[in-house]
Amino acid sequence: MRLSPKLKIITFSVLIIVFFLVLNLTFLGKGVKNFFYLISSPIQKWFWGAGDKVSDFFETITEIKNLKKDNEGLKLKIQELLSENISLKELKTENEILRGALDIRLEKEFKLTIAHITGINTDINPDFIFIDKGSKDNIVKDLPVITQQKMLVGRISEVNNNFSTVMLISNKESSFVGKITDTDIFGEVNGKGNFKIFFERIPKEKEIKDGNLVITTPLGRIFPEGLLVGQIQEIKKSDVEPFQTAKIQPTFNVADLEELFIITEW
Repeated sequence: MRLSPKLKIITFSVLIIVFFLVLNLTFLGKGVKNFFYLISSPIQKWFWGAGDKVSDFFETITEIKNLKKDNEGLKLKIQELLSENISLKELKTENEILRGALDIRLEKEFKLTIAHITGINTDINPDFIFIDKGSKDNIVKDLPVITQQKMLVGRISEVNNNFSTVMLISNKESSFVGKITDTDIFGEVNGKGNFKIFFERIPKEKEIKDGNLVITTPLGRIFPEGLLVGQIQEIKKSDVEPFQTAKIQPTFNVADLEELFIITEW
């Protein structure tokens, strides 16, 4: 009867065990032990070599595991460095903006907090934007919001802990007194929604022209004086009306804005 491969392996293993038991029997003479040693020597060498290979195999597995851990550690370090790099770039950009503000002496006129736009309201009324400064940054309602170039954007309308809502000057709820630069011509700056602004209730006898610049006044204590609102366009005057109106083209484009300044004191 032919032995199965499994049975052959078992038989071979038993013989090897017997060999080693015989070698360790104290009552056997040296000659007998030597005989069994010579016979089993190749087998022992094979097992020794196999043991080395097995040992090398497990050492390789351990090294692979260690390399995997080191690789994961390097990935985390790379991620940390990338995050630091992004933070440094943002800080550099912020410092450049602040330097720009210093160049036009904004810091001498106002106490400022820089903010980044995080989104535009896409609801029924789009004339709101969101910024990343809130009550934790000492921001409160109604503070003016301007660009680096001292152009009026709007004012804080709602404050949360980590962000705030800015109501643009084009919002239908926005209304304040403005004037034409270097003149005594005053009027109401009213938002009409959808980024449209009009200069209204200007006395009919006052002469205004396309291209005239409208700025803020301290009247009403809503905004500080001298912030740029926009440029006069499309003047409408009637013989039967006591006032004239004009469209104001804002000096900023909401889609192009990234950073803004909140005037906290003036």
